Amino acid sequence: MIVVLRPEYTQSDLKRIMAHLQEVGLTPNPIIGEEKTIILGIGGSEHLKVDAIDQLRADDAVEDVLVITKPYKLVAREAKPNGTQIDVRGAVIGGEEIAIIAGPCTVESETQLMLTAEIVAETGAKFLRGGAYKPSTSPYSFHGMGVEGLALLKAAGQKYDLRIVTEVMDIRKVELVAEYADVLQIGTRNMQNYDLLRELGMIRRPILLKRGFAAKVEEWLLAAEYIANAGNDQIILCERGIRTFETATRNTLDLNAIPLVKQLSHLPVIVDPSHGTGKRDLVGPMSKAAIACGADGVIIEVHPNPDHAIKDGSQSMTFERFQSLIPELGRIASAVDRILSSPVAVKTSR
Repeated sequence: MIVVLRPEYTQSDLKRIMAHLQEVGLTPNPIIGEEKTIILGIGGSEHLKVDAIDQLRADDAVEDVLVITKPYKLVAREAKPNGTQIDVRGAVIGGEEIAIIAGPCTVESETQLMLTAEIVAETGAKFLRGGAYKPSTSPYSFHGMGVEGLALLKAAGQKYDLRIVTEVMDIRKVELVAEYADVLQIGTRNMQNYDLLRELGMIRRPILLKRGFAAKVEEWLLAAEYIANAGNDQIILCERGIRTFETATRNTLDLNAIPLVKQLSHLPVIVDPSHGTGKRDLVGPMSKAAIACGADGVIIEVHPNPDHAIKDGSQSMTFERFQSLIPELGRIASAVDRILSSPVAVKTSR
């Protein structure tokens, strides 16, 4: 249930209406905006809601009462009709500017990461991605550099003024990763790790939630609801492809999910064309398509020497191709009334 308050409401009105919602078994969650203040009432039985609607509409401080029929409430579009913008140290995801998040799949060495960070910064991108902890299907694969990798990411971010995006896999490492990263990523395998989702809901860091490789859109949004319900509404959704019968690509990048999710939810949505296709030659075209269909950003794998990358070299772009892609993305952004940040001069180490 959504209770929309009149502009002239008072704090006593707010407390009274919240108490009323609690009386009928709803958990009140006030959202105070610049133009509107609403109270989300979560839970409760349906027959009590019916009676409560009429009672609330009769309150002089209430402008309207709406019922949300979706199983997710906090992340539903109705909760914030104008959408959510995530501010990451001055870089906004979900606003006019398309966010470019780029970097290696896995942090391999200081040289590899610093070279990549320099290129990413030069293009005007504001986010550096990289895995310090890597999930792998095989227990014998490389699983990341751990804390050493986190330290390298933080150092690269500080040197080139980049915000760090990295994955957290274990509930026991959430606080540790949060010390180094600006955005904590939940990978596809952990989208329904509910204990991890709840834990991330209790920290004050933006969360990048990747869609599970076999998850329906509703399941994806319910995973986001877990985080929001635990107290953290700074959530960025990431479409990264789903598993289908097709084997020509690593996954099937579900771009129709972008405009659909934007109708269903107020959260910003980005696209991962690297994991979505598994082929570096397809990353550029699918990045353009993602922006054209309304994505708020793209997350792209970039490596100094993809053919010798420890992980996912086949889907990682070379520096040269990544640099040439950015102005192409800028033209697509302009066509849909969005912008890309301009290239910047950085102190080169090359």
